[in-house]
Amino acid sequence: MRPALFTATAAFALLAACGGPETSQANNSAANISGEAAPPASADGSAVSAGAPLGAPVSGDQAKALMNERHEGMEDIGDAMKVLSRELKGNSPDLAAVRSNAATIANLAPKVSGWFPPGTGPDVGKTEAKAEIWQKPDDFAAKARDFQQAAQAFNAAAQASDVAAIKAAFGNLGKSCKACHDPYRQEQKKH
Repeated sequence: MRPALFTATAAFALLAACGGPETSQANNSAANISGEAAPPASADGSAVSAGAPLGAPVSGDQAKALMNERHEGMEDIGDAMKVLSRELKGNSPDLAAVRSNAATIANLAPKVSGWFPPGTGPDVGKTEAKAEIWQKPDDFAAKARDFQQAAQAFNAAAQASDVAAIKAAFGNLGKSCKACHDPYRQEQKKH
């Protein structure tokens, strides 16, 4: 492993473990792979690129690595949503499990907008992301921001003990997921 890559990876791991700056993990991964500096991040941790809501284009190994990171992150969000759904359907949810999974989603939500730069679509490899993401980048970016806001609001509600408020915030989070999944996610066929 190249020393610079190792150092950058180790620094990122340390920042992530310590709750360091909320920059897009995608941007950090892209920088680690290419050896270039990551694009600047906005206050919510999403990538900022002049005139490009989804960030600067990527290609080759960088695109494949980012697509893998996106897949793993979305799987983590999906797994957390399943636990939350199960817990919140009951009358006495395990609030520790709810809080833990709400925090997982809140931590991943700001990274979503950095996981979809041009060059990481279905024309590059296997993905559930529809090409419409890159055809309507402003709409997709707005939906990603809505998801981030809903994730933060749900996490805040989960920290309290008002189960009705937690369930209401979870419903809003689910709506933000659906608002993006319906137009921009293609279900993979199960064999």
